[in-house]
Amino acid sequence: QVQVVESGGGLVQAGGSLRLSCTASGDTFCFSGMRWYRQAPGKERELVTFITSGGSTYYADSVKGRFTISGDNAKNTAYLQMNSLTPEDTAVYYCNAVSGRRSGSVCYDTMEFDYWGQGTRVTVSS
Repeated sequence: QVQVVESGGGLVQAGGSLRLSCTASGDTFCFSGMRWYRQAPGKERELVTFITSGGSTYYADSVKGRFTISGDNAKNTAYLQMNSLTPEDTAVYYCNAVSGRRSGSVCYDTMEFDYWGQGTRVTVSS
């Protein structure tokens, strides 16, 4: 069974920074990528950023230049550095860990499966 655990949320003033972490664990997990979503009160969940196992990244326009995603494939972990935070960044941030297919000790980077974390709350005060 795969578990995904996020950490690093909290309360910060506008202009401040936070760093979120997401780690996936489980015998069947093969790191193919990590996605960060967020859901603000009364709004739909939206994709913020993702990183592939090869290091390719995507950012939503709303966070470009302020957020940086990085990954450590060996640790099945991704980090989200959030700078210049604004009240509009207030949301619950969810990690979605993407896995390939494992066959014994071999991992195939197929991005076939994904697993959600429980979310971590980020509150930015004005």
